[in-house]
Amino acid sequence: MLSSSPVSATQLGDTIAAVLGDKVKNLKIALGEVTVTVGAADYLASAILLRDAVGCRFEQLIDLCGLDYSEYKDGQYDGLRYCVASHLLSVSLNQRVRLKVFCPDDDFPVVDSLNGVWNSANWFEREAFDLYGIIFEGHNDLRRILTDYGFIGHPFRKDFPTTGYVEMRYDAEQKRVIYQPVTIEPREITPRVIREDNYGGLQ
Repeated sequence: MLSSSPVSATQLGDTIAAVLGDKVKNLKIALGEVTVTVGAADYLASAILLRDAVGCRFEQLIDLCGLDYSEYKDGQYDGLRYCVASHLLSVSLNQRVRLKVFCPDDDFPVVDSLNGVWNSANWFEREAFDLYGIIFEGHNDLRRILTDYGFIGHPFRKDFPTTGYVEMRYDAEQKRVIYQPVTIEPREITPRVIREDNYGGLQ
């Protein structure tokens, strides 16, 4: 049954800090929302505690996404590049928390999978893998979900070109889909010219 009177963000933050203890690297309250960051080694254990502990009871994972901090603060950010943010909901206690973890290796970003804790993590983790290249250790079906199977790269990484590396099209002669280098040419923007007096009722 949904609680009609959730605790304040400050109270929830205190509860989470007590439950997770020294696993907490950072706990922030902003705009009435609690964000807790844990280390990669404690990520899976922290998720289980947040699901099971009295005062937390986050039964549902409602979202999980990847983040690339490489251009954060106009490139002045000095920290780990890849992060995973999970948004958890307690239906029984009517409260929410954002759980964040940074991948310890920028060149090969890996964190534990939460699919065994909340099965809704399945497709979310596949999406983060597909778009950011984040590996979720222990995920039993980690493969692309939005891009093509032969797609090269991870399109939500900040260093991925907006036009991509290759394009695909159907070749009528070969009677199959083929890949080729992107051939987008810059467009020349022609200004709109009004050639009639009083066009559209303008004076």
